[in-house]
Amino acid sequence: MNTNSQMLWALLLLLLTAPLTSWAAEAQTNDPEAIAAAIRKSLPLLQKGAAGSAENRKCFTCHSQALPGLASAEAKLRGFAIDESNYQAQLQHTFKHLQRGKKSYLAGKGQGGKVETAGYALWTLQDGGWQGDETTSAVVGFILEHQKDASHWKQPSQRPPTAGSPFLSTYLALRGMGAYGVAEQEERIAARTEAATKWLLTATAADTEDRVFRLRALHYVDADEKVLDAAAAELLDSQREDGGWAQKDDMQSDAYATATALVALNRSGVLAADASAYQKGVAYLLQTQHDDGSWLVESRAKAFQTYFETGFPHGKNQFLSSSASGWATIALLLATPKK
Repeated sequence: MNTNSQMLWALLLLLLTAPLTSWAAEAQTNDPEAIAAAIRKSLPLLQKGAAGSAENRKCFTCHSQALPGLASAEAKLRGFAIDESNYQAQLQHTFKHLQRGKKSYLAGKGQGGKVETAGYALWTLQDGGWQGDETTSAVVGFILEHQKDASHWKQPSQRPPTAGSPFLSTYLALRGMGAYGVAEQEERIAARTEAATKWLLTATAADTEDRVFRLRALHYVDADEKVLDAAAAELLDSQREDGGWAQKDDMQSDAYATATALVALNRSGVLAADASAYQKGVAYLLQTQHDDGSWLVESRAKAFQTYFETGFPHGKNQFLSSSASGWATIALLLATPKK
């Protein structure tokens, strides 16, 4: 066989095997034990940071109570061990924060962080099976009155990526009202939900945080399947070659953007945990986890609170890194079976 013939045969062989190679790559999944090991490393660290924050501050925080709490609740569903007494203590800490602000909620003023604090706190309590009472209904009453002349909710402070997206504020508001609204609030809840749905259908997302919570909010209000698929495609199309997502188009992939995207796509029912795109995201998270169980994401928001240590690593980046690590743990948990 001459050289030209050899080259032709080699080219033909390449063309014939390329689809098989591609299919094999698509079929690959991450090692379940590697995922479980990563979860077992991150959970104690998240709970340690939550306890450390509560010891230093009376206030509820999204990064130190909400995300560790949401991750702990999901871990329990999937048979992972957590410090139950610590988890219950964080639920109590969350509720007491709302309870201290009850008069302010009844007056329509709310607490620091406004709808995002209120919404994340109610979400944390809901996942913990907390029963509604006068305090939680007062928080819902505030959500209903806050920015009531607008079609949606928005945060006055800009602290990207975890605060400032109107899609996040709107999702948290909708979810909080749905979880803890009472009978006499139903009519107003329906009216605000209808207005927010109309806004969601036409509003444009500017970055990954927007795309993540627009998708989640559309799913929450049972948007048309075509609308949901289009929102999901917009988010999925921004996945990077490394398997991750970036907060903004001009930034590198990071654990926060990656994990929030994976959770949104899965929770909205448009991407199964065994799908190739999800598994690529899981691989990115496994590769970027630190030996101590955390994920480092550097903050780009200007600091305004007095710095204090919670026991979570990464110094002045610990608050965003705690949120990122909570979301990353949830994303990995969704790739494991429920018990």
